[in-house]
Amino acid sequence: MDEQARKKELAAKAAVDYVIENEYLGVGTGTTVSFFIAALQQSGKKVKACVSSSDATTRQLLAFGFPVVELNEIQGRIPVYVDGCDEIDANFNMIKGGGAALTGEKIVAQASDKFVCIADDTKLVKQLGAFALPLEVLPKAVEQIKKSMEGIRGVPKVRECITDYGNNIIDVSGLQIQDPLKLEEAINQLPGLVTCGIFAKRGADVLIVGSSDGIKITTKKNKFSFKK
Repeated sequence: MDEQARKKELAAKAAVDYVIENEYLGVGTGTTVSFFIAALQQSGKKVKACVSSSDATTRQLLAFGFPVVELNEIQGRIPVYVDGCDEIDANFNMIKGGGAALTGEKIVAQASDKFVCIADDTKLVKQLGAFALPLEVLPKAVEQIKKSMEGIRGVPKVRECITDYGNNIIDVSGLQIQDPLKLEEAINQLPGLVTCGIFAKRGADVLIVGSSDGIKITTKKNKFSFKK
């Protein structure tokens, strides 16, 4: 296991402490989440069922013996949602969608009371935008939204993948995201845009960071600064 993977595993294992037994659990997508699912199984903790953010996560959860239900099947809210990120700033705004699951992730995050973000320390940034911003887009709107992104000095590129919902992903590089919430709301107004990969309106509540020095756990109430 390389150093970055080890850091991800440290954060993932620490997140198991936030899982509430015999309750619904929201589960995100990505390599760090894969470590979390394995750690949860090893812990022996039992959940009522998992609400998955993607088909890939559903397959992994079922393979590890966890029951999975659709969000529409449950009443009330999900107590805890655990997911990773591609970038996160000191205000817990994030860029997500590197795994093309941003729509499912945003839906489950919005339905959850507590968002626990697990990440290695390479994901910490002073300002979002070094990681290309993913947008999930209806196929017929791809060219129109590419032009809109060029209009704000972004460099759009269509990713060679199709999402769980049959849509395209446009990755937009070159953005300097000074006001994540404002940009998220603006992009979300574009016709044909399904989901913007900025998670500012529904950011993280708890951040668990794995580093070479171990783990650091912070919340929105305990502000801190990043070196990058």
